[in-house]
Amino acid sequence: MTEKAASVGQPHPPAVPARLPPSPSAGSEQRFVLRAVDWRSYGEILRILGDRHVFVTYDRGSLELMSPSPEHESYKSILRCLLDVLVLELDIDVRRGASTTFRREDVERGLEPDECYWIGNEQWVRGRPSLDLTRDPPPDLAVEIDVTSSSLDRQGIYAALRVPEIWRFDGQALRVYILQPDGSYLRSEMSRSFPSLPLAEFEGFLRLPAGMRENEWIRRFQAWVRQNLKRG
Repeated sequence: MTEKAASVGQPHPPAVPARLPPSPSAGSEQRFVLRAVDWRSYGEILRILGDRHVFVTYDRGSLELMSPSPEHESYKSILRCLLDVLVLELDIDVRRGASTTFRREDVERGLEPDECYWIGNEQWVRGRPSLDLTRDPPPDLAVEIDVTSSSLDRQGIYAALRVPEIWRFDGQALRVYILQPDGSYLRSEMSRSFPSLPLAEFEGFLRLPAGMRENEWIRRFQAWVRQNLKRG
């Protein structure tokens, strides 16, 4: 696995058009959907994009390109900082996957989460530069910032990739979903990855008060963790 791809094998894609949709104007979040895209073309589009800040979602022939807005990135950054404080204060070992591309040819699906973490399975992926999702565990937790809606069923893609837990935040509410044995997700009032975390109180820290410095807000969260949550 690299920061851009965790996949099955190396595809040999056919040529696809090198021209991609133009970058959206600053401040907007835009989505562009292509249909009848085969697996090899999906791999070629990922190669063409390289490290450009575009999220690519693939679901059995349908491909969506999304360029995130400043609002999306702000929520993503705050949530990442809070989780970093949480795992450090509680001394929880994690491997951070950020927005790694996860794809499996056998289920013809792939995507990039906004953030992802190996927590319970951290020991199995520790120090390993590459992963194969047909034999290695997927991230224990994937984070989705939903300030706009995807045209594709990203939750169904996570289910096909067997990701145990998803956090979805739309700017107002944080919703936690746990993967069930039948392959569906069930909303939960408790996180599987952080069972001692009061989700309602954590959710309040995702909304930065107007005019407050981010560092001050993160320090307030750190103090709250130290006061209210036990280590271990």
